[in-house]
Amino acid sequence: MSCEEFKPMMMAYIDDELPDEDRKRFERHLEGCQSCKRELSEFGSLKEELAMVKFTEPTDAELEHYWRSVYNRLERGLGWILFSAGAIVLLCYGAFVLLEEVIRDPNVALAVKIGVSALIVGAVVLFVSLLRERLAIRKSDKYSREVER
Repeated sequence: MSCEEFKPMMMAYIDDELPDEDRKRFERHLEGCQSCKRELSEFGSLKEELAMVKFTEPTDAELEHYWRSVYNRLERGLGWILFSAGAIVLLCYGAFVLLEEVIRDPNVALAVKIGVSALIVGAVVLFVSLLRERLAIRKSDKYSREVER
């Protein structure tokens, strides 16, 4: 048998789960194959190191701190979203009212009407452009989510 046929047996051999016949064939193969012997030794070392690893359960205080932190981040994020949405709605409404008043008022010079209209339309175009760009980058930027953490 070739080494490729014995490789799946290595972990079962280390765990002493091979039937006697397979174990004997595997040991005969190991006598003549330094590559499999080296790999078996590496697996054995890895198993020993993993056996020494101990996982501890977090304390109640650690869990409470973690969940409080998650809640605070969600709460603040939601707060900023609502604040931003409200500010955008109010600014858009204010810009619309200002534009309407300036255009309807016959006492306002044509240059001021054109200037105010250009200013408001320009701000809207820049906002939409920036929003579109950020959404496009967010889809393709694999690091954006890492930075937010």
